[in-house]
Amino acid sequence: MATKPQEQSPQTSAVSPRARKKDRTHWLYIFVIVAVVLGAAIGLIFPDVGQSLKPLGTAFVALIKMIIAPIIFCTIVLGVGSVARAATVGKVGGLAMLYFLVMATFALAIGLVVGNFVHPGSGLKLEPYDASAGGESNGTVDFLMSMIPGDIPVLPTLVLAILVGFALQSMGTAGEPVLTGIRNIQAVVFKLMMMIMWAAPIGAFGAIAAVVGNTGWAAIGSMAILMGSFYLTCALFIVVVLGTLLKVVTGLNIFQMMRYLAREYLLIFSTSSSESALPRLMAKMEHAGVSKTVVGVTVPTGYSFNLDGTAIYLTMASIFVSTAMGMPMGVGEQISLLVFMIIASKGAAGVTGAGLATLAAGLQSHRPELLDGMGVIVGIDKFMSECRALTNFTGNAVATVLIGKWTKEIDAEQARAVFAGKRPFDELSLEPDAHGEKPADEAPAEPELIETR
Repeated sequence: MATKPQEQSPQTSAVSPRARKKDRTHWLYIFVIVAVVLGAAIGLIFPDVGQSLKPLGTAFVALIKMIIAPIIFCTIVLGVGSVARAATVGKVGGLAMLYFLVMATFALAIGLVVGNFVHPGSGLKLEPYDASAGGESNGTVDFLMSMIPGDIPVLPTLVLAILVGFALQSMGTAGEPVLTGIRNIQAVVFKLMMMIMWAAPIGAFGAIAAVVGNTGWAAIGSMAILMGSFYLTCALFIVVVLGTLLKVVTGLNIFQMMRYLAREYLLIFSTSSSESALPRLMAKMEHAGVSKTVVGVTVPTGYSFNLDGTAIYLTMASIFVSTAMGMPMGVGEQISLLVFMIIASKGAAGVTGAGLATLAAGLQSHRPELLDGMGVIVGIDKFMSECRALTNFTGNAVATVLIGKWTKEIDAEQARAVFAGKRPFDELSLEPDAHGEKPADEAPAEPELIETR
């Protein structure tokens, strides 16, 4: 009896900081919304003042550029190791990685097709910040801008990271200390990324004020078109693509699955994070009849490599920026960007803002001059974050069932009964004081692999 409080107190102390962190992230979301509204209002009411605030958005984008190379290097090196470790599990791991690669390519291609059809951002004619424009130069602004370190080339970093990852993997256990060191460095880089993201409200305020001050209601309309197109594309991807695949392979209904996962959707939407839904998804997929082995390999790996919503976002946002800057990309450039995103999007599974950094990496590697148009994306990125997370989450749920079917590691009768609501999930099994072994207690061990946006 005396040991009970001692066992529970570490859990309590571990849960409380996690809850406080979510609350702070929620405040960041609110601050960005307020900043976007204020920026748009100033741009409409005081256009000249709005245009003068452009350096705020430019400075924030420069901070994002500063952190691109470390994020890409750490995540790709560790990602190569993760692919190899997943493959060692055997048929489940190899099949999961092949499925993730195919779906990522397909989602990126859908984003390109929709982006070319809708042409979001047309007519904005965004221009990069020029301190000497109009013959005037603000010494204070120039000094502050010069304090931000320059960016590191992305493509050489990507190639080096892949080579280092394979080299460390070939070293076996001798390479584990180095991987551990890189994992620790990644934690520092992600912490720095989170610190930068707290400046997002300021960057969004300046960027939105500047673009609205320059183009008026046209900017608001273009941003609304991008957001609407993105939401519609994700909805169609879930219902048509994932739904059809699930029905054809397993005979299950995507809407029944989504109803079964309704609590997780609400949790993701309310916290702007899919982190807390990871252990719940693992527990619910096991309850739905998928074997522990398939769930244990597919779900955590999918959280890092199966990011359908993020893939759609990356390509549509890239086209939006290029169109808004009046520098549309050709077909060849779009295809090469798609190939780059297939690899680099594996690094979008870190913390808040990692997807934004991956977008910046893609633009910098192909068309560096387009980076100055990213300030507008900063302002509306938060409005698309929940849709990305919900799409990623649904894609991983479907992937778990599909791989369970392909490997014959699923109880089809149990899955049909669970999705039909005939065998409800026991929510009490996820309570911290519940007895027995539960994957929910183990799942948070890899927080760095979770896409929260």
